[in-house]
Amino acid sequence: MDNNQASSRSNTGSTAWQIIGRLVVAAIVLGVTAFFTPGFSINNIWSLGLAAIVLTVMDYLITKFTGLHASPFGKGFVGFVLAVVTLYVTQYFVAGYSISWMAAIIGALIYGVIDYFIPGEQEM
Repeated sequence: MDNNQASSRSNTGSTAWQIIGRLVVAAIVLGVTAFFTPGFSINNIWSLGLAAIVLTVMDYLITKFTGLHASPFGKGFVGFVLAVVTLYVTQYFVAGYSISWMAAIIGALIYGVIDYFIPGEQEM
């Protein structure tokens, strides 16, 4: 095995751990956000995990196709609006997850503040 194959294998493993780590962080941040935001509820741990996956996938797809991060601190006002929309739209993909528009706005602020202070690499 040459160095290129070894390096691509280690990069693949590293990327997988980054994705898993990002999902865990997203679930924790989402749970804390739901706890502190009135009008935002997640019924159980499975809904929380699925919502974290949906949010991570939507953020990845938005970043991949538009170059914008769906994070309140990712790209200023546009990032904030994307965060509000992704938090709101997630309820249509996840049973046990409900949020109002006002809660999505407040939740995006809380999510952004908590996510901003989480140490580590925030991009995949």
